[in-house]
Amino acid sequence: MLKEIIETAQKAGEAILEFYGDEIDVMHKDDDSPLTKADLAAHRIIIDALKKIDPDTPVISEESGIPDYENRKDWKTFWIVDPLDGTKEFIKKNGEFTVNIALIDEGVPVLGVVYVPDQKTTYYATKEAGAYKQVNDEAPRRIYSESSSREKKLSAVQSRSHGSDSLISQLQEKGLEVTETVPAGSSIKFCLVAEGKADIYPRMGPTMEWDVAAGDCVYRYSARDGMHASPLTYNKPDLKNSGFLIGLEEQIEL
Repeated sequence: MLKEIIETAQKAGEAILEFYGDEIDVMHKDDDSPLTKADLAAHRIIIDALKKIDPDTPVISEESGIPDYENRKDWKTFWIVDPLDGTKEFIKKNGEFTVNIALIDEGVPVLGVVYVPDQKTTYYATKEAGAYKQVNDEAPRRIYSESSSREKKLSAVQSRSHGSDSLISQLQEKGLEVTETVPAGSSIKFCLVAEGKADIYPRMGPTMEWDVAAGDCVYRYSARDGMHASPLTYNKPDLKNSGFLIGLEEQIEL
C-alpha cells in the first residue's frame, strides 16, 4: 500500500505543478485562508485514489471539511490529507509546498508521505520500516535524526511565512540556546529535522492535524532505534493543535 500512496502523492503533486506556471487565481475559505484550483485538483486525485486503495477506511481532507466529532470519535484508523500544504508558498512560487498523506492508527501516525513537487523529492515513513528520502528516480535512502538536548546550542527550523524575530527570545525563555534558524515552508520543516539538517522545529502558533500528520510521521520514525516521542495527537474534537516543539529529548510546551 505504501507504494500506491507514494504514487498518489506524486500524481497530486504533478497536478499542482500544472497550475504553477500560470497566474494563480486565489480564492478564500471561511477562515480567510487561501485556496487555489491546484488545492482542489490535488484533493480530488487523492480522495479518488484512497477510495480504490483503502475503501473501508475513512478520510479527512483539508478540502472536505471536518466530519462531526460524534461520527468520528470512535475511529480507530483513518487517513488525514493536506492536498497542498503551504498554499501561501505556492502562491509566492518559492517551491516550498507539499502534498501530505498520513494514516493514523490508535491516535498515532503509522504511515506518512510528504511530497515536494517543485523539488521532485519524496519523504516517507512507516512504523515498521523507518523514514526515507527519495530525490527524483534515485534509490530511496534511510534518514535518521537524533533527539537534541537543551544543554547544546541548537539550530531551529521556522516557518518561512509565519516565522518571527521573537522566536529565539521565546525559546531562550524556555532555557534553549538557538544559534541558527533555518527558514522553510510547509511540512518540509519536519523533514529537515528528520534528516538532521536542523535540531528542532518549534511552532508557536496553531496548526491543524492535516498540516502536521505526514511530517510528524517522517520525524517519529527517523529515530535510529524505536521512534521519537512527539507531542502531537490526532482526532481531537476540533482537529487543532496548539504550539509544539519537535526534536528535543524532553517535551516542552510552547
